[in-house]
Amino acid sequence: MLKVEAVSKKLGNKTVLENCSLTVQNGSVLGLIGPNGAGKSTLLRCICDVYQCDEGSITLDGETIHENEYLKQNILYLSDDPYYMYNATIKDMKEFYQIFYPQFDEQLYQKYLKIFKLDENKVMNNFSKGMKRQAFILMALAISPKLLLLDESFDGLDPMMRLLFKRAISECIEKKDISIIISSHNLRELEDICDAFAILEDAHIETSGMIDDTKEAIHKIQIAFREDKNREDFESLDIMHYAKTGRIITLVVKGNLEEIKHQIQSLDPLMMDILPVNLEEIFIYEMERKGVFVNE
Repeated sequence: MLKVEAVSKKLGNKTVLENCSLTVQNGSVLGLIGPNGAGKSTLLRCICDVYQCDEGSITLDGETIHENEYLKQNILYLSDDPYYMYNATIKDMKEFYQIFYPQFDEQLYQKYLKIFKLDENKVMNNFSKGMKRQAFILMALAISPKLLLLDESFDGLDPMMRLLFKRAISECIEKKDISIIISSHNLRELEDICDAFAILEDAHIETSGMIDDTKEAIHKIQIAFREDKNREDFESLDIMHYAKTGRIITLVVKGNLEEIKHQIQSLDPLMMDILPVNLEEIFIYEMERKGVFVNE
């Protein structure tokens, strides 16, 4: 289990992370969400000890990650622009990673090399962004670390490769019980693969939890009335979002659904529909609630 406890980090004079805490269970995939510049990459770099925290602690299975070389053999961070040596082939990079990760699985490497249809003898300088991303995903799957940190992992992948990647991650979790944090702006992609999420905004982790539990507690409701109604008529509800088009009102509300329905029904609506809420909407409504303009 990964535990990030009260972590703070400054880069120069700017506070990038402040009192951030989260927990990632073994075998869990957490989606790290936030606007541009929120500090997502910085948090991932602190977790893998590229950056040293100014305050707080980060542990994996009870052991401190900082300067723990043995533990780092079970942690892999893939940045949005991973390093590769000039004129290196995929095979060269495989040999490079084998130095640092003794558990590198040659059979898995060969398996995904065929699935991704990559030529290990080609120079990576000539690869497209998507092909480079596939090559490093290949390395990550062959290493199968205890903790895998992926920064914008879907960027540059076509729809088929995204599907193959998701299936490969699911297979790794099932067989190896690894934990994964994925930072991405593509929230619809995260919802397909993640079981937990954390929203990082303005240097703080504002909201986190299990996706299913959160979706059970957040409800989108469309209602209509004979008389004109305004937001003030629903002040007893914990409203995250309110929109009105003519007589149709859309509410996004936190709380127990049966209690919410009971309160709305007491206002004698003409109609009331319960609509599904996805992870992208949860993020947008949480940011809207805090007065943050989201342009993702």
